[in-house]
Amino acid sequence: MAQIAENLLLLLLDNATGKPGLDGARRGRVLGAAVLLDLALACRIRPALDGEPVRARRLLVLTGPDLADPVLDPALRLLRRRPITPEAAIAKLRGGVESTLLRRLERTGQIRPVRLRSKVLNRAWVWPLTDRTRVNQARSELLSALFDLRCPTPSTAAIISLLHAVDGLGALLSLNDRGWRWVHARAGEIAGGAWVDESPARLPEINLAVTTSVVRPALA
Repeated sequence: MAQIAENLLLLLLDNATGKPGLDGARRGRVLGAAVLLDLALACRIRPALDGEPVRARRLLVLTGPDLADPVLDPALRLLRRRPITPEAAIAKLRGGVESTLLRRLERTGQIRPVRLRSKVLNRAWVWPLTDRTRVNQARSELLSALFDLRCPTPSTAAIISLLHAVDGLGALLSLNDRGWRWVHARAGEIAGGAWVDESPARLPEINLAVTTSVVRPALA
């Protein structure tokens, strides 16, 4: 399940307009990166390390069971062709990942597509949430990690790390200058992998943190 990518898009849609609260260019890149981190958390990809036959930082596919996921499987097929950099992977994924995620969230009853009826916006769509259970939990975990200093879940750590990399936390939060100084400092700690030291990390969490460290610079 593409938990990181789906939760990220739900959080971006959780506003009064029903439209993602981040511009299209950054949104495509960050959602593409989120799919990569979902694969890392599933232990299906990792970055090559210094000393390996493949150039360092290129993404390697690991063996494992079929994912049977409409969001993750296309990305896995892409990466199986040959090891590529995070930048190249994000560039290839960013075009279609949002529409795939929207269809997935609609099928699972999280959102409902609505076409705006007006002469000016007759082709515009919005996606109001129909079930707030999941997004409320995701938002609560994100706020607890940022403001209560609780150790984030792997999915929350990934979302904070990605949004911090594209200066996108403003799509979810409205703060004064003091609040933003706090959030940027805390988000930087999480993005740097401090959350792994706070938690009883297992291999999936460690692989996520290592992969995040090479994916984040590709968003800059």
